Amino acid sequence: MLRWKGQRRALFGEKFLDLANYAAAALVFSQFVSEQPVSWRVGIAGAMAWLVFAALSYWLAGEQ
Repeated sequence: MLRWKGQRRALFGEKFLDLANYAAAALVFSQFVSEQPVSWRVGIAGAMAWLVFAALSYWLAGEQ
């Protein structure tokens, strides 16, 4: 397993939170601006991706 220093873990944690926000924006909010009918499966997948990336982000940032 990799042994990262606190500063590097915090940086990766912050970037995973950014990735979570991009996933939510792309998969959830784009459903409401498109001309196609809303796909609830894609919206739920976006919410789940946000939860996974946000949890990983908080886990990385919390172990300093």
